Amino acid sequence: MDWLSASFLLALLNIVLIDLVLAGDNAIVIALAARNLPKEQQKGAILWGTVGAVVIRIVATLAVVWLLKLPALLFIGGIVLIWIAYKLLVDEKEHDITAKPRLTDAIRTIIIADAAMGFDNVIAVAGASHGSFTLVVLGLIISVPIMVWGSTLFIKLVDRFPVIIWIGSAVLAYTAAKMMTEDRFVADYFHANPVVKWMIVGVVVIGVLAIGYLKKKSSTTVRITDTGSLAIPEGLEKVADIQPNDSFTASRDKDGRLVLVKSRS
Repeated sequence: MDWLSASFLLALLNIVLIDLVLAGDNAIVIALAARNLPKEQQKGAILWGTVGAVVIRIVATLAVVWLLKLPALLFIGGIVLIWIAYKLLVDEKEHDITAKPRLTDAIRTIIIADAAMGFDNVIAVAGASHGSFTLVVLGLIISVPIMVWGSTLFIKLVDRFPVIIWIGSAVLAYTAAKMMTEDRFVADYFHANPVVKWMIVGVVVIGVLAIGYLKKKSSTTVRITDTGSLAIPEGLEKVADIQPNDSFTASRDKDGRLVLVKSRS
């Protein structure tokens, strides 16, 4: 694959985008693990913890790239990646990371936590690399420093422009569909029938986004029960921190909308 070719640069851009979208939580973990260290040690913990995490990530991804060359594993990897694309849209992630007071403990926590949370990154990047070790290494070299030192800015951008997550999910779904249609068991058929291939790619991408949208909508929709009570979905319950002993007072805001004000006994 020519380094300056459009296909190489597009694949590299996909890897960087996938890494940034999926690695935002890893950046939060790094910050949490180092927050109890003295200021002068925090940068060292973040630097060396990140170096260790990157080395493990590169080795794991290269191993998966090799494994995906085996029959049927590329197809299976594509199915796994479809699930990852869906979960990216609907998951409300929580971070239960204990801050360590010692530099070595913080570094170890960063490496272990990143390895545990990095499975989705590994599968996605391996699939998007099209078997190129060069793309894997270059993508990680570019995206990891951005992820670590620009994590705060990137997370703010995602909060302000949620469409970034939807674009990232679409890229993952596209990568998944490509993996499935390029497995050696089915590659010849789809090579001879490109229209069918791109129809499947389109169905997968649109399907993931549509199901993700419906799931997110249902998780924030309050339902009226047969007895006239309000049934609050679990997702909204967590976000609003609603407990069984809470009571509410109804009022209207300046725009005339009905607002429930919570009071906890």
